[in-house]
Amino acid sequence: MSAVLKQLFSKYLIITNTVTSGTLLGLGDVITQGLEAEYASRAGNVAHQFDIHRTGRMILMGLMIGPFGHFWYTKLADKLVLGTGPKVVLKKIGVDQIIFTPFITCLFFGGMGLLEGKDFNGAFNEIRTNFLTVYSVDCCVWPPAQYINFHFIPARFRSIYVSSITLCWNTFLSYMKHRGMTAE
Repeated sequence: MSAVLKQLFSKYLIITNTVTSGTLLGLGDVITQGLEAEYASRAGNVAHQFDIHRTGRMILMGLMIGPFGHFWYTKLADKLVLGTGPKVVLKKIGVDQIIFTPFITCLFFGGMGLLEGKDFNGAFNEIRTNFLTVYSVDCCVWPPAQYINFHFIPARFRSIYVSSITLCWNTFLSYMKHRGMTAE
């Protein structure tokens, strides 16, 4: 088993990070749909139907985002800001919040809009509707998590670390993306 894990976290790291990203984004949506069903039930509404297509789109989006996270956390962030001391870590967090976070947030909402069959304007509207709220919450949640990431976690494990703690974040993203929508 340790030989398999060693391969997954070295030779096949991009695949590991990409599959983890897709799996956790899908799981975040499953959790969100479960919470939506519970809320609907308590409110006396018609039973909430689980939307497998919605979860599939979330998984697909996670698989598309995964390689970006992999390269950002294993290569680019350390090349943009060299070092590991506390001041350097704060600079990496700043770069992460200024460069990667807006990019990945726009990619998520725009990509989800396109996966739902919206045209470019519809996908852009997804970004415009959700970006500010999501980015504001992101600025509260992720800097402490990223301090741990950049200060204590070796580069090859950073994407997995982010993916692991991102389950709650993905549940929030699914809520933000699908709030006010009904199951198809």
